[in-house]
Amino acid sequence: MEKQPLPADDDNTGTPDSGTAVFAGEEMQEVPPEPAARAGWNSKIEYFLAQVGFSVGLGNVWRFPYLCHQNGGGSFLLLYVLLMLIMGIPLFFLELAAGQAIRQGSIGVWKFISPRLAGIGYSSCVVCFFVALYYNVILAWSLFYLGNSFQYPLPWEHCPVEGNVTVQECEKSSPTSYFWYRKALDITDTIDETGSFNPYIVGCLLAAWTVVCLGMFKGIKTSVKVMYFSSIFPYVVLFCFLVRGLMLDGALEGISFMFYPKLEIWADVQVWRQAATQVFFALGLGFGSIIAYSSYNPKNNNCHRDAFTVSTINFLTSVLATLVVFAVLGFRAKNKAVACVVSNIKDLSEQFRSGPVDMNLMPSFNYSDPGAVALEDYRAWFKLHGNQFPGNLTDCDMEKEMQQGVEGTGLAFIAFTEAISLLPGSPFWSALFFLMLLNLGLSTMFGTMEGILAPLTDRFKTLANNKTKFTIFSCIIGFIIGLLFTQRCGNYFVMMFDDYSATLPLIIVVVFETFSVSWLYGADRFLDDIEGMLGWRPHVIYKYLWKYVCLLAMLGLLAATSIRMIIKRPTYMAWNEEKGSEEYVDYPDWALAVMTLLIIFAMMPCPDSLHPRCFEGPDKTNSQRNGTAAS
Repeated sequence: MEKQPLPADDDNTGTPDSGTAVFAGEEMQEVPPEPAARAGWNSKIEYFLAQVGFSVGLGNVWRFPYLCHQNGGGSFLLLYVLLMLIMGIPLFFLELAAGQAIRQGSIGVWKFISPRLAGIGYSSCVVCFFVALYYNVILAWSLFYLGNSFQYPLPWEHCPVEGNVTVQECEKSSPTSYFWYRKALDITDTIDETGSFNPYIVGCLLAAWTVVCLGMFKGIKTSVKVMYFSSIFPYVVLFCFLVRGLMLDGALEGISFMFYPKLEIWADVQVWRQAATQVFFALGLGFGSIIAYSSYNPKNNNCHRDAFTVSTINFLTSVLATLVVFAVLGFRAKNKAVACVVSNIKDLSEQFRSGPVDMNLMPSFNYSDPGAVALEDYRAWFKLHGNQFPGNLTDCDMEKEMQQGVEGTGLAFIAFTEAISLLPGSPFWSALFFLMLLNLGLSTMFGTMEGILAPLTDRFKTLANNKTKFTIFSCIIGFIIGLLFTQRCGNYFVMMFDDYSATLPLIIVVVFETFSVSWLYGADRFLDDIEGMLGWRPHVIYKYLWKYVCLLAMLGLLAATSIRMIIKRPTYMAWNEEKGSEEYVDYPDWALAVMTLLIIFAMMPCPDSLHPRCFEGPDKTNSQRNGTAAS
């Protein structure tokens, strides 16, 4: 690969001498100096904190545990590891190597290979912008809950009372659901009802963008200082929650529900799609952030080892978060199941007192003391006689309780907050949890913003000369557009952007990336370049993984995702105020049009990459502009 000269080990500015020559194919060519403004990492620790902070985000805490539980537990873990090895790590390595070799953001990297491929980088920037818009709203929600955690009792522990009467909406649902939907979001019943702006969330969103701006306005030099805390603190909190969670009644049952293997799931195509999508998003492929961070590395950095290290840390973090989530949710489910048993035993006692009952239906346990009846004893009796007994008894199944509200915002702001409210010293644990979410999201936001700022400042000299102003301007624009999500119906737009603005475009971006490197540029040539950087040649298996396995896997994921969007009308989870419950509602036609426009707008630059000129090979313009070929 004909690449710009990399800085010497003792050069902190990353600016080579103007006469430096670069080996490219069979020619030695002079290239213009790299812009002096390009920074570099002060240490390998800073780089790892940035890459791990970006890849380990909120999805590790509230998406991976849900998928693991719903799709076979231990079987899903094995499938996830398999896809990580044959698809995730090779593509992660590809982006790391490309960024480190060319020392540019995503636009510059693909433009360097061929001028027509720059569209791939522009698409990555657009998707990063879409994600940043709604991702920072989640940080705003975390700030709101963090601020409400410093009071006792927590405001979501009990239903409010108005005129000696409990609020009906809360009584029909739960205190945590009511606080989330009514107090935090003040949500409308559908996406069609816009409603007014929520002043508390607007203020929190402004605070979130201010923090991001302060952490980014001088580039990686300032953001990495924040990452020393934001990337490490979540692990401290997770370990604290794990130790505390394992001491709770029901924790082991919760973990066993998670890891119980269901091997039959391997035959389900949708499970493969979900596992591949999670691998894809967990590593942050296609955003351009990996390329941007890697571009600040020195020439001889072992990016191959980095790919395995960061991917392994990411996976282990997901497993750790899953253990924490299901230990705490197991405690919550056990409490609910025991409460269900007590309620049913009271009904059972009433039935026995009100009239004669078939003696064969009599339980062997002491039903006169509901609190002393074990959950296992009740369920064993219910399986034998529950359906024959007159009355409205229920099974009190812990696993069903585990499945309620265990994905996305439902996990963080409803299920987990409910479990925390049951703990002694609940305000402390609540503040710790939401501070962890805030730091997880902040590290990811830094990476997402770097995926926007680095490529554009590399591409346009005017922006590079005014990077601080450009950063501040980007954050202001992000806040203004982000006000869309602070309306009463804003949560529905967050779900829309999360489900549709990034998934399909990012998959297409990575398909173009993989095809460009492995077929247009040539996998062998790319491995030659890596050998020139590292001093040793990666195994030839990467050639076949990039050319066939990864490319076919991404095309399969693209097809599965597209077909699912087409054959099944998109729906969203709406809150019904009258019923006090969640329900799935079809998106209206105008919302479908917005989704389509988001996808089209993100992908508009990519078709240019199919131009025949792309097959002419790398862009030699940059390397030949100020120099001539030397023998």
